[in-house]
Amino acid sequence: MDTPPSVVVSVALSALAMTAIVAVRYLATSGLFAGLTRKVRPGHYKGLEAQMRAEIAWSLVSCLIYGVPAGVVAWGWQQRGWTKIYTDPAAYPLWWLPLSLLAYLFLHDTWFYWTHRWMHRPAVFRRIHAIHHASRPPTAWAAMNFHPVEAALVGLLIPALVFVIPIHVGMLGLVLLVMTVMGVTNHMGWEMFPAWLVHARAGRWLITASHHHRHHEQYRCNYGLYFRFWDRLCGTDKGLSAP
Repeated sequence: MDTPPSVVVSVALSALAMTAIVAVRYLATSGLFAGLTRKVRPGHYKGLEAQMRAEIAWSLVSCLIYGVPAGVVAWGWQQRGWTKIYTDPAAYPLWWLPLSLLAYLFLHDTWFYWTHRWMHRPAVFRRIHAIHHASRPPTAWAAMNFHPVEAALVGLLIPALVFVIPIHVGMLGLVLLVMTVMGVTNHMGWEMFPAWLVHARAGRWLITASHHHRHHEQYRCNYGLYFRFWDRLCGTDKGLSAP
């Protein structure tokens, strides 16, 4: 059966709208933390103007790669009920709200850790991941500074999970918020969180700029995204840097 032109237009508009949303989210969040850096650490990004322009350019390409499938999924959820996204908090037990959030973050972190380690294999690194590591040091604009293949690997998991694991739309929004904020703050090139948190018991399991900056210094360690669980389990946690 041929797809009606109206459906094609509707899906395309949804993909375009979601791409615009992702791009605005990136520009607003990275711009906010880049502005914070200029205020708190004057001159911290001095001499990195060309690097930051490259980070923004690659990140906008990533926005397209993130946005198009997200737009298709959003259309399918609203128009066809394809996904397991739900809007009624009572549709599942209330304890599932925080548990679904943790499940999505853990699965995303797991996927990120193992694909990230794979991208540090020499041949893959040269062809794909070297673009991200061209940020020396990373800046607040570098969170989505990816080769298109890496952007697809990083960005397609969450849209895939909504077909498998039920999640309230509000919790999904929180997942995206955590992903965005942690992605940016981990690449700022300096630690914005207080030492009492970074060095506390909880801080030893969470990733902040101090942890991820060591990855950009030494490359073959500290591969996680949110949590240090896999790094600790696999012996790739090399502690904190002092950005």
